[in-house]
Amino acid sequence: MITLLSTWTFGLALGFVALGVFVSYKLFSFPDITTDGSFTLGAVVTAVLLTAGWDPVIATAGGMVAGAAAGTTTGVLHAVLGVEPLLAGILVTTALASVNLVVLGRSNVPLTGMPSVFDRAGSTLGPAVAALTGCDAATADEAARMLFTLGCLAIACGVLYLFFRTSLGTAMRAGGDTRSMARALGRNTGLLTVAGLAIANALTALAGGLVAQYQRFTDVQMGIGMVVWGMASVFLGGALVGPARLGGALVAAAAGSVAFRLLVATALRAGLHPDWLRAATAVVVLAALVGPRLLSGVRTRQGSAVR
Repeated sequence: MITLLSTWTFGLALGFVALGVFVSYKLFSFPDITTDGSFTLGAVVTAVLLTAGWDPVIATAGGMVAGAAAGTTTGVLHAVLGVEPLLAGILVTTALASVNLVVLGRSNVPLTGMPSVFDRAGSTLGPAVAALTGCDAATADEAARMLFTLGCLAIACGVLYLFFRTSLGTAMRAGGDTRSMARALGRNTGLLTVAGLAIANALTALAGGLVAQYQRFTDVQMGIGMVVWGMASVFLGGALVGPARLGGALVAAAAGSVAFRLLVATALRAGLHPDWLRAATAVVVLAALVGPRLLSGVRTRQGSAVR
């Protein structure tokens, strides 16, 4: 039971990566490679602040601010200096590889014994969960951590939904879909892109800070492949839910992260060698991309045959 709850908690924490990728890729049509670097940056800054004695909530917020700065840098390279989106993300991620190592001071830092937001969630919600379910203390603590992460992810989805329904948020979405439309509304599309990437990478950095606290370990290589994870979650969620409006799409992206984590855990328990995990991830992304199109084509041909 604890293993299943842990899988859910980890998938929910990585759901913030999915939300970040959804904002940058789906809303702004910006393939942002900065995701890999900002995930690690959020974890690194959070770890450094925790070891310096900062409050876990403030440390996590500090990681988010650092991630927002990374996204802003990518946006400025693209919107102001005219660098192509992919190249801008690659440049910032490459630079962050050095920044993360310098800030952390060494390649990895254990956080064993450091306070975390999950410790607070366990001490606050754990007794109530144990009283309601009758489970043992360890299971109740893990359930409390999962509920805390779920609550944070739900709040993030709600805030994003409300923000992107405002006039500014609508202009940002319009700028991502049709830049000429945003300009017609009197909006600076460059600034909108910068703001969107700042939001996306702040969410990704939040995921990094949460994962670092959950696994009580920070490594400068931990962000490798996060952009693929985010893409896989977004496309898998979209394949599971189907066409949806903004609110449903946000929930689908978050749910896709949990579903993808469950698939990974199931594959590993079934005997998949960890060396093949990234290849399996690529297959899942491909299936999520191509599967709905193939099913749609089959349904179209069947409908034509009936007529």
